[in-house]
Amino acid sequence: MQKRQHVFGFFALLFLAITIGFAQEKTVPVFKDGEAQIVPGFSDYKDWIRQDLWVETTFNTDGDDTLDRMHVAVTRPKQTDTEGLKLPVVYVSSPYFAGVAADLPGVMWDVEHELGETAKERVHPEVVRLGKRPIISNSHLKKWVPRGYIVVHSSSPGTGLSQGSPTVGGQNESLAPKAVIEWLNGRAKGYTTPDGNEEVKATWSTGKVGMTGTSYNGTIPLAAATTGVEGLEAIIPIAPNTSYYHYYRSNGLVRSPGGYLGEDIDVLYDFIHSGDESKRPYNNKTVRDTEMKNGMDRITGDYNKFWEGRDYLNQMTNMKAALLMSHGFNDWNVMPEHSNRIYQKAKEMGLDTQVYYHQNGHGGPPPMTMMNRWFTHYLHGIDNGVEKDAQAWIVRENDKQDNPTPYQAYPNPEAKNVTLYLQEGGNKTGALTWNKQKEKAKNLGSIHAPKTKPKTETFVDDFNISGKEHAQALKSENRLLYVTPILKSELHLSGESEITISVASSKSAANLSVWMVSLPWKEDTKLITDNIITRGWADPQNSKSISESEALKPGAFYDLKFKLQPDDQIIPAGQQIGLVIFSSDKEFTLHPKPGTEVTIDLNKTNISIPVVGGMNALLKATK
Repeated sequence: MQKRQHVFGFFALLFLAITIGFAQEKTVPVFKDGEAQIVPGFSDYKDWIRQDLWVETTFNTDGDDTLDRMHVAVTRPKQTDTEGLKLPVVYVSSPYFAGVAADLPGVMWDVEHELGETAKERVHPEVVRLGKRPIISNSHLKKWVPRGYIVVHSSSPGTGLSQGSPTVGGQNESLAPKAVIEWLNGRAKGYTTPDGNEEVKATWSTGKVGMTGTSYNGTIPLAAATTGVEGLEAIIPIAPNTSYYHYYRSNGLVRSPGGYLGEDIDVLYDFIHSGDESKRPYNNKTVRDTEMKNGMDRITGDYNKFWEGRDYLNQMTNMKAALLMSHGFNDWNVMPEHSNRIYQKAKEMGLDTQVYYHQNGHGGPPPMTMMNRWFTHYLHGIDNGVEKDAQAWIVRENDKQDNPTPYQAYPNPEAKNVTLYLQEGGNKTGALTWNKQKEKAKNLGSIHAPKTKPKTETFVDDFNISGKEHAQALKSENRLLYVTPILKSELHLSGESEITISVASSKSAANLSVWMVSLPWKEDTKLITDNIITRGWADPQNSKSISESEALKPGAFYDLKFKLQPDDQIIPAGQQIGLVIFSSDKEFTLHPKPGTEVTIDLNKTNISIPVVGGMNALLKATK
């Protein structure tokens, strides 16, 4: 009896040791220095579990009798099955996974016509869908799955295998990712097929979700966050379009995004509409040919209800997700104002917020360390102090993308606005100075101070001449140019410049374009920060409101005030800051026939620039 007890005890201990051994061999996320590390057990892509499913939404936008379902692709480590491991999710949604329309002649709106005229109808291309299953990006899989995350992709409404219709910023593009996040938290239904009843549950999800993506793929995380959906803990939008008005219009002016002259919201609709071919006629009629046609208004460029509903700044009330924004100061496609306006509002709301700005163009994620720390804290719950890090990270002009300089906030808290005034000579080179010249009173005995007479300078519109050529011209009747003294030491600008301008036109409508440049212009430079500092555009017909146009009375002056694109740039010694004022911008605006005369009242025109160190820094740099 005693011997049997010893044998039993031996096997019990052996069983316990084996059990403990197996428990110790379980694969789990590993963290070091506040970052999720690559785990060998998660890293073999051949072991990853991949599944496709369709999540049911709360809307029906393609004209049938059923709620739209979104196509979802899941990639997760095998341990979520073999060991019952639950992990957080990195989620990317896009309208591009199934391909886009071909760039055919005539797909863009014709821009060569008079302001206020209707352009000829453009060509409507059809997207040829790529394969039975859309190609899903592998970049996020390689980045996040080995670090202990599940990666989820979904096609946005009316694209790829997702049902519904694209709306380009409409409500369904916010509710679609919300539904996927609800499914990841067990609050919405997922199915194995787009029209079947066999359910799929996300039993492997912790319910904590982070979203990221670039451009349109960066817009969707913000759209989802504005719904306030529970479970969306953090987002990292990269170069997101946060307002379709700000993307296709500027202060009442019809303006194209850089590199896509003639594009408008309906062009983008056609470009992404890769969903079910049988639903496209209904979608086209309902969205593109009715809602968009009646709302987009290429005649006046005014801000209206259509554009208001596609501006995510108006929808941030319920937002709770921690926000890490990323943008390039020289992104002339989705311009830097898109991220800045959301970042400033998020700060005001008290959300955990950081912004990463680099000096390049469109795209460009934050360094992996920043993204890793962000998701490690908010999705895995690791106390790495990321929420206490510097709020603004800016890549300086000669630094690499992964080496940003930390600042307390953006704009630089030490930046102060300095007002510069325009002196005569703009057809050649007028002075840009901080000393406002005052006209002497002719009648010194008068009790009343005399009214200041307009001091005017005129230029003639010609869209054939580029902004670059305007900035380089030593003399031109087609633009005005004003420059500061040569900088004897570098000058740091941080924030938004704002121009106040009094303008008259010889016709009832005119474009107005403003560039701030660094001179002399460098032709063979490799630095994108050389030459153009920032830019802005406006419609003088919207002098009172961007929501209401008023035809110009030829010869009458109209006072406008508008901001240029945000920037953070160090202008080197030896350069001059130049202000170029012209009418039609060859790269961005409509192209009316040359000949419109535009006149500026110098006495009522100035520009406020954000100088780190304020007036003292400017004086030090120029004297």
